[in-house]
Amino acid sequence: MDIDAFVSAVLRQDADLIRTFFWSDAYVNWHNTNEHFTVEEYIRANCEYPGEWTGQIEQVVESGELIVAATHVQSLDGEISCHCTSFIRLIEDKIASIDEYWGDDGEVPQWRKEKRIGTPIKGEKEDGNSI
Repeated sequence: MDIDAFVSAVLRQDADLIRTFFWSDAYVNWHNTNEHFTVEEYIRANCEYPGEWTGQIEQVVESGELIVAATHVQSLDGEISCHCTSFIRLIEDKIASIDEYWGDDGEVPQWRKEKRIGTPIKGEKEDGNSI
């Protein structure tokens, strides 16, 4: 399966193209909100989600019939930025199931700033130099 084409179709909210990647009896689980979707419910939830979207795959790991993809997703208006980790199980190169975990991007919590632990993954360090 072409993971780049799939993610692109999802971000563009292209229902007809998204449908071609799935078996008809496939399902999608969004664990953060405890939701289980049929393919058609997933397409509806994705394509009727308000706004327009962009994003990029940051990492892909493939092992047999499993694809794990970490994707950065942003609204075009810049109001929403989040990351999604997708565990995509394939059968004969089509999606049989997806288990997804979503998280909103945000600032480091104050309690960790106070402990002065961790460093930025990207952006700027405390000394103003780029990472």
